[in-house]
Amino acid sequence: MIHIAFYVIGGVILIFLASFFIVKQQTAAIIETFGKFSSIRQSGPQLKIPVVQRIAGRLSLKIQQLDVIVETKTLDDVFVKLKVSVQFKVIKDKVYDAFYKLDYPHDQITSYVFDVVRAEVPKMKLDDVFVKKDDIAIAVKSELNDAMVEYGYDIIKTLVTDIDPDSQVKAAMNRINAAEREKIAAQFEGDAQRILIVEKAKAEAESKRLQGQGIADQRREIARGLEESVEVLNKVGINSQEASALIVVTQHYDTLQSIGEETNSNLILLPNSPQAGSDMLNNMVASFTASNQIGEAMKKAKKKKDE
Repeated sequence: MIHIAFYVIGGVILIFLASFFIVKQQTAAIIETFGKFSSIRQSGPQLKIPVVQRIAGRLSLKIQQLDVIVETKTLDDVFVKLKVSVQFKVIKDKVYDAFYKLDYPHDQITSYVFDVVRAEVPKMKLDDVFVKKDDIAIAVKSELNDAMVEYGYDIIKTLVTDIDPDSQVKAAMNRINAAEREKIAAQFEGDAQRILIVEKAKAEAESKRLQGQGIADQRREIARGLEESVEVLNKVGINSQEASALIVVTQHYDTLQSIGEETNSNLILLPNSPQAGSDMLNNMVASFTASNQIGEAMKKAKKKKDE
C-alpha cells in the first residue's frame, strides 16, 4: 500500500508539472486541444490540461529583421545587387493568422521583395538607383504591407542598405570620376596660370610706367640743374656757350671718375679726351641751330602759301 501511495503522489506531481508552463516576455504560445486550436497564451505562468492540451508552438512578438539580396538589371543594362533589409513583427491580435495561415514567413517576404525590386529597378538607370533607393524601399514596404497584413505580420520598415554593381562597372565609374576631377583640376590650374600671367603683365606695365616717369623726372631735374648752373656762370661773366662747354667737360670727367671707381667694370668710354666733350657740344649746337633754321623756313613757307 505504501508503494502505491508513492506512485500516486509521484503521478500527481508529474501531472502538475506537465500542466504548468511559462511564456516569456514578448512571446505568444498557441495551445491546441486534441490537435485543434484552443487558445493563445501571453507572457507569464500558464496552465494546460496534460495529455489533452499541448503547446503547438511559440511566436516571438519582437521586431525581426530579414536581409534579402536581389540581383537584377538596370535600364542601362548594368547588373547590380541590392541588399534590402525588412523589419517586421507579428501583430499581437493576429497571432492565430501568423501561426496557421503561413508556414514560412521569411520565404514569403523574400518572394515579395524579389518581385518588387525586379519590377522597379529595371525602370531606372544605375545612377538613379543610387539616388532613388528610398523610393525602392517605399515601394517594397507598400507591397509587403498589403500582402503580409493578411497573414498577421506588420512591416515596420524596409531599407536598401547596399547597392553593389558589377566590379567592372565600379572600376569604370571610378575612372570617370577621376577623369572628371582631373578635368576640373586642369581648369583651375589654367585659370591660375592665366591670372598669374595677367598680373605679371600688369606689374611689368606698372614697372615700366614708373621707370619712364622716373627717367622723365631725372631728365627734368638734370635740365633744371643745368639751367641753374648756366645762370650762376653767367653772373660771373661766362657766356652761355662757354658755360655749356664747361658743364659738358665737367660731366665728362665725372663720368670717367665713376668708371674708374668700379674695379669690376668692363665699360670703356670712347672717345675719352677733353676734346671729345667740346666736339660733342659743337655738334649739339650745330644740330639745334639747323633744326631752328628748318623750323623758321617751314613757318615762312606756310605763311606765304596762306597769303
